[in-house]
Amino acid sequence: HYVPQLAELIYERNKGSTKDSYINLKGFMIGNAVINDETDSAGIVDYAWSHAIISDQLYHNIKECDNRESITNQCVVHYRGFAEAYSDIDIYSIYTPVCPFDFSTRISSKLVVAPLLLSALHDLGHKLPSGYDPCTEGYAEKFFNREDVQMALHANVTKLSYPYTPCSNVIQKWNDSAETILPIIKKLLNAGLRIWIYSGDTDGRVPVTSTRYSINKMRLRVKEEWRAWFHKSQVAGWVETYEGGLVLATVRGAGHQVPVFAPQQSLSLFSHFLSAKTLPASSKF
Repeated sequence: HYVPQLAELIYERNKGSTKDSYINLKGFMIGNAVINDETDSAGIVDYAWSHAIISDQLYHNIKECDNRESITNQCVVHYRGFAEAYSDIDIYSIYTPVCPFDFSTRISSKLVVAPLLLSALHDLGHKLPSGYDPCTEGYAEKFFNREDVQMALHANVTKLSYPYTPCSNVIQKWNDSAETILPIIKKLLNAGLRIWIYSGDTDGRVPVTSTRYSINKMRLRVKEEWRAWFHKSQVAGWVETYEGGLVLATVRGAGHQVPVFAPQQSLSLFSHFLSAKTLPASSKF
């Protein structure tokens, strides 16, 4: 939402700007992006089923619930079952290990089992993809709840009664969110902006199925059909180009935060976007 909405604001303000205040906006990239609620939701369920995370029965039950005008108690049970299917894996990266530590417990309890933690960390280190640590979010949460860190950042000066969390439910009934930004994307495409949407294909939260369904909603004409793109002689993902400047690119084996999982492929993707070049279609690159 944020990048396209900001881009639209810049585009509109540019119309009445002076030479000194004009922003030379050429385009933007968004990755594993929430862009259309209806298709995003459908894609999440289809992705889970197609990747053997939920059963046929649960899949069909959820689909029936999605077609109902009102949610029944049984539908609530089905939706809870969907959430439970992801409870033991990382929905943002379905094939990587999860963090084995519970960061919600007190520090003192961690100190008691420190030797066990060190042993587990050592074992985990041999199983993790190079450069990726599934406990990063936990480290960050602990770091930002430190009093000295908050003082250095001039944060939490009002001494809130609750701790910092990556995703907060403190604000209830938040409704300042558009159901779709597809009209914004189409508007900016028509204005000549270059827009690339990329998708790490092992993300279950904003999966590639959701992104494809959302883009299909715009009914854009295909300029270059679906094909593989390469990095260092290996397939880095797949790409499709549409009339008007929209490019959809997947990054093979990457989770929600694509550069964390595939830094080299991400750099290639970003470099080609900046230079307005097509992604390599040959293993020679």
